[in-house]
Parts: sequence; C-alpha cells; structure tokens
Amino acid sequence: MTAPLTPDDQPTPRTSYESRGGRAALFDAVRAELPAAGVVAAAVTLSGALFGLLWVWLAPHVPLISDGHAVFLKNSEGEQAIGADGTFALLGLGFGAVAGGLVFLFRRTGGIGLVAALAVGSLLASVLAWRLGVYMGPASDVAAHARSVGKGVVFDAPLRLGAKGMLLAFPIAAMAVHLLLTAAFGPRDPEPGPPWEAGARSGGSSR
Repeated sequence: MTAPLTPDDQPTPRTSYESRGGRAALFDAVRAELPAAGVVAAAVTLSGALFGLLWVWLAPHVPLISDGHAVFLKNSEGEQAIGADGTFALLGLGFGAVAGGLVFLFRRTGGIGLVAALAVGSLLASVLAWRLGVYMGPASDVAAHARSVGKGVVFDAPLRLGAKGMLLAFPIAAMAVHLLLTAAFGPRDPEPGPPWEAGARSGGSSR
C-alpha cells in the first residue's frame, strides 16, 4: 500500500493565470513588431511602382492593324501576349527575391508580424504593378486607338496580364528567400547542455 498524496505532492495543473500570461506575452511581442512590420509592408508595396514601370518597358508589345472596319493581329502567330505574362512573372520573382533578402537584412530576428507584412506587401506590390502597367501602357480602347491612327497603320495592343496567377510570383519568391535566409543565417536557439548540468541546476534551485 502507498501513502496518499499530500497536497504538496500532487501535480500542479496549469492555471488560467499562466495561460493568460502566455497569451499576453505573445500579444506584446506582436505589438512590439508593428512599427517594423508597417515599414516593411509600406516599402515592399511601393516597390510595385518600379515593378510596373519595368513591366511596361520590358514586356513585348502586341502589334495590331485595322482595315477600317475591324482590328486584327498583325502577326497571327506572334507570342507577344504570352511574353507579357512571362515578363511579369520573371520581374515578380526578381523583385520578390530582392525584397525577401532586404527584409532579412533589415531585421534578422524575424517575427510573425514581419513575415505577415512581407507577404501582404508583396501581394499588394504585384497588384500595384499590374494596374500601373495597364494604365501606363498603350490605350485600352482598341477601337478608338485604331480610328485615331488610321487604316493600315500598326499600333500596339493594350498591355494585359492574361494569367492572374502571375501575381503570386512576387510573394512566393519573397517568402521563399526570406525563409531560406532565416533558416541558414537566422538566430539559433541555445543548445541544451549535458543532462548532469540540468540536474545540477534543478537540484541547486530546489535548495
């Protein structure tokens, strides 16, 4: 037979106070990251303006021609429209890689708020680049543009993003590069010492 456990011997369950303290500590950590996260989100989003301008400059133009009644592709076998999507994707991957690297250098310790800001800012930058590129590119009203240039004159089609999935190239590259750099060069948790050291520390604290 064993003696009944005394109140001092019984395991102490985790109190609601301790759980609330853990949530409060997490909330305080996220709140402390808000200023840096705001800077990251704003800076990454604004990079979409340069992204959009480069897309307008580098994307291949689709030549159109009018016979006075209808508008046709000047080269029916051209791949310029696909090239516009590919150019957007390549630029997005490049901008994302640079953004992920710069954010890591800005704050190596990382944090949930910083990673979320990078993801949101990257997606907003892609949307900004897309809309700015369409706005800055050739006129979107093809019929009016054809009338203005006249019959038989070649003009450029509006710049369009056919595959909207290309918008994810920027955030995917940014998150991937940031994750790889954090895994390779980020701060490390201290390695636990030998078991006898832990026992000695616990024994000393009990006394």
